[in-house]
Amino acid sequence: MISRIWHGWTKPEHADEYENMLRADVLPGIHRIAGYQGAYLLRRRDGDEVEFVTITVFDDMDAVRRFAGDDYTRAVIHPAARRILTRFDERSAHYETVLTAADVRRLAAAHAHDGDATGG
Repeated sequence: MISRIWHGWTKPEHADEYENMLRADVLPGIHRIAGYQGAYLLRRRDGDEVEFVTITVFDDMDAVRRFAGDDYTRAVIHPAARRILTRFDERSAHYETVLTAADVRRLAAAHAHDGDATGG
């Protein structure tokens, strides 16, 4: 599994509009790409701006290329988003996803169960 990470910043007065755009249209719209598994959206106040981090999750690099094209590190930005972003990463970073939140929960549950079985 591949996690694609990208950062964008907007003015505080545009932050809710941008978040709503991502929620309503942009992130759900990627479902048309075979191998897209979903996304995480992070938000924080960063001085005079609001920073957004998107982590989109794909089955493999082939799915990333279906989404972003041959130049797969290039940022894919909705035209309406460009008007309200003050700046953004021109390139996305890609990571092999080695643990997910669900994986960690399963590990914790197994660890707790093992502790019960061993009397620890």
